[in-house]
Amino acid sequence: MGVGLFVGVWIARYLGPEQYGLLNFSIAFTGLFGAIATLGLQGIVVRDIVRDPENAKLTLGTTAILQLIGGLISFLLILGAAAYLRSDDVTARSIIAILSAMMLFKASEITVYWFESQVQSKYTVWVQNSVFLIFAFIKVALIVQHASLSAFAWAIFAEAAVVALALVAVMGFKGPSLFTLKASIVRAKRLFKDSWPLILSGIAVTVYMKIDQIMLGQIMGDQAVGVYSAAARISEVWYFIPMAIVASVFPVILQARKYGAEMYEKRMQILYNSMTFISISVAIPASFFSESLIKTTYGDAYSEAAAILTIHIWGGIFVSLGFASGRWLIAEGYQKMSLQRTLLGAAANVILNAILIPVFGLHGAAWATVISYFIAGFLFDILQNNTRRMFFMKLSSLNIFYTLRWIYNFKQKRLQ
Repeated sequence: MGVGLFVGVWIARYLGPEQYGLLNFSIAFTGLFGAIATLGLQGIVVRDIVRDPENAKLTLGTTAILQLIGGLISFLLILGAAAYLRSDDVTARSIIAILSAMMLFKASEITVYWFESQVQSKYTVWVQNSVFLIFAFIKVALIVQHASLSAFAWAIFAEAAVVALALVAVMGFKGPSLFTLKASIVRAKRLFKDSWPLILSGIAVTVYMKIDQIMLGQIMGDQAVGVYSAAARISEVWYFIPMAIVASVFPVILQARKYGAEMYEKRMQILYNSMTFISISVAIPASFFSESLIKTTYGDAYSEAAAILTIHIWGGIFVSLGFASGRWLIAEGYQKMSLQRTLLGAAANVILNAILIPVFGLHGAAWATVISYFIAGFLFDILQNNTRRMFFMKLSSLNIFYTLRWIYNFKQKRLQ
């Protein structure tokens, strides 16, 4: 992530707000259709391979065919939508066309599913990170050589192609070869029956996270997207911290259920307090030093992003709380509520952007994102009887004095 941020900032400084905005608009626009290409099959396929290892080749082969079809449909939908929305912008359509071709490689993700099912994800990590580092150097070389915007789009496409080929090759050595895989219509129907709700969820998540950049591009132009993306990249780069914490500690929290609801809720409260404290610890200095942070990293051309960062960074509080409560929803068997929450956040983001961008511009997009995160990650819980207790626990964590007092007491107990 550090290398990605460094290279991304360098590219942004080289391309300038308008071209960098077009590149980010194209990536976000293409990503909207990614859920159609993958068909929400990852968790389903991994589950089925673990449950029925004897039919793993049938599951993998059928999934590959489905995702090949899904990738082709996604590719055609992207081209059609781009032609409609950017009918007078040849450059935008060409960049989107290059990036949309990555959808045709989605079938290679069966290798990721296989290694995950075998608890051997190290192979996919090695491949993805190695290729990423190679292409990081290639992108730096493109900057040095004063390459065009399309060259960077081709580099992104080539990176996806190389990763796909490398993953398939590695699976051939460490798992079943592509030539030994099988497929059947009966298996395809069963997989699709299980995965279709996850397709909707995947689309909703993408809309929820990326629609602001797309609507900005359509309403205000690519330069606005470039400035906004600069702020959002810094604002979102630290999200891996709450994700890692939640993934690490949640199994321990689940173990507390054996000892009663009181200890279970106490540990959930500790997690919420931690999420809030970390988020505020990031948001306060980022807000105070946003101007110098943006100018130091991106340069004077992106100076307007400082005000956007001051707003956008506070959405991290509700994103972090959403990570924690999302695991709780799954643990309690409330997957439908998780989908409802995401759909509500996506709808709120679209509506708020449509209202606020024409009036407040870039600031409106930032506020729309923060409010939609607030609605999905925090306010949603008060709407359901089963989650209302979580709402009040999150509300307690937002009381900064309560959280600071909890941290002080926790440290005192550790010292004792």
